[in-house]
Amino acid sequence: MEKVKETKNPLWTRDFTIITLGSVVSMFGNSMAGFAMSLMVLDYTGSNMMYAIYLMTYTVPQLIMPIISGAILDRFSRKKMIYTLDYFMGALYLLVGIFVLSGWFSFPLFALFSLTIGTVSSIYMVAYDSFYPLLITEGNYSKAYSIASVLETMSMFMIPVATFLYNKFGMAPLMIFDSVCFAIAATLETRIGAEEKYIEKQKKSIEGENMGKISRMLLDIKEGFKYLFSEKGLLAIALYFLFSTMAGGAANVIALPYYKSNFQNGEYLFQLVFGTAFVGRALGGMFHYRKKIPVKYKYCLAIGVYIIIGLFEGLYLYVPIPLAMLMSFVVGVGGVTSYTIRISATQSYVPDEKKGRFNGAFQVLSTSGSLVAELLAGVMTLYLDQRAVLLVFEMVSVVAAIVIIGGSSKHVKKIYNRAS
Repeated sequence: MEKVKETKNPLWTRDFTIITLGSVVSMFGNSMAGFAMSLMVLDYTGSNMMYAIYLMTYTVPQLIMPIISGAILDRFSRKKMIYTLDYFMGALYLLVGIFVLSGWFSFPLFALFSLTIGTVSSIYMVAYDSFYPLLITEGNYSKAYSIASVLETMSMFMIPVATFLYNKFGMAPLMIFDSVCFAIAATLETRIGAEEKYIEKQKKSIEGENMGKISRMLLDIKEGFKYLFSEKGLLAIALYFLFSTMAGGAANVIALPYYKSNFQNGEYLFQLVFGTAFVGRALGGMFHYRKKIPVKYKYCLAIGVYIIIGLFEGLYLYVPIPLAMLMSFVVGVGGVTSYTIRISATQSYVPDEKKGRFNGAFQVLSTSGSLVAELLAGVMTLYLDQRAVLLVFEMVSVVAAIVIIGGSSKHVKKIYNRAS
């Protein structure tokens, strides 16, 4: 490994500092409320299948909204979209928190709430993923995304706090706290001053066109997928993550219910095992902030990590807890490494005016895998051992890494093995 060389461009500009602070506030609040809501659904329904349905209501909108919002966000302000949605989410969590505080709970209505936040979140993620790179100075992509990964990981350490507070005080205070976090983040985001130059570039590209807004949007969506399919390396990466997120979707449905139903205080044991992955991600992220991976090793390191993650995550539920924690730690270190390689490489590779459409198309493929797996795994656990179901999904992801990423090495290397 080599030390990060000093660049003429500082990473910690005013805008980058603001977006980072806003992300910290919103992620910490959202991680607490999100996990507590999962516990509440399990407590009220006592059903793996109902829990899977709840997860699906959050995931379904992400099949449609990213491609629509991706096309729109390449022509309009991503910054305005980000802070507007944060204000909306703050108001929504406050309203539902007040209802829950009064003793109200209905699974169908709560599923509708989950559907709403899933819709908003799917739009927000495309906007954020497409706007964030614009705030990174040249030569600092790897450092910036290592910071983002560390902060996201640190927010996961709020999950044990959320579990304690949920068991002690219930769901309502956490939802109200989350609403305050969203409001603070949105207010910070309004202070970002970066110019979104891609908007003017896109306006000029369609001058003189006699096309309605819907037709223009549909054409933009088509162009987004056309661009993805024209780039064989990007397509291979997106297809692999279709299968990778299938494994993740199965783990979402299986892991927490497995620990909760097979161990006393299983939710805490679940956090102990998977918490070591967050420790690994945090330490790995700090390492990548200080040191760069030599360009020539990035592709080989990424595919190796993809295989190890699939193998280890498939065996979590079969091995003793101490060994599962060790494997989880390795997965965390590997996960942040592969994430830093992939996100910094793709976001620096894709042109600014196409980032929204690319991120939208990528998210749709990833979400499709997660949604299919959440439904399929939920059904399969009714008839098969939960651990075997998870192992099957994880082994499919390993095969996908070997066949898709390995089989497209020439094209993926062109993207991964670049300075970013």
